[in-house]
Amino acid sequence: MSKIPSPCIDVCKYKLKGHCIGCSMTKAQKSAYKKLSGAKPRKRFIAMVVQQQEMLGGRFKGWGIAYRRRCIKKGVPCPLDDLKTAG
Repeated sequence: MSKIPSPCIDVCKYKLKGHCIGCSMTKAQKSAYKKLSGAKPRKRFIAMVVQQQEMLGGRFKGWGIAYRRRCIKKGVPCPLDDLKTAG
């Protein structure tokens, strides 16, 4: 099984106070994600990204759809499903 993909959806435009308009991550967060190993830390990071998106005004509606497609393409369960059942 492949590892959980990065929350990055390949938009990479940092026009929202240093946050990407596609996924909400900063450049530092994107670098930090690459250094994570294991499913648990990656899932926690995804949860943090979702929370960050909400704090930035919820303008990332298309991100969830694009990220889910990326997970399907990689053949891994989408971590966003775990967030819905945890709440």
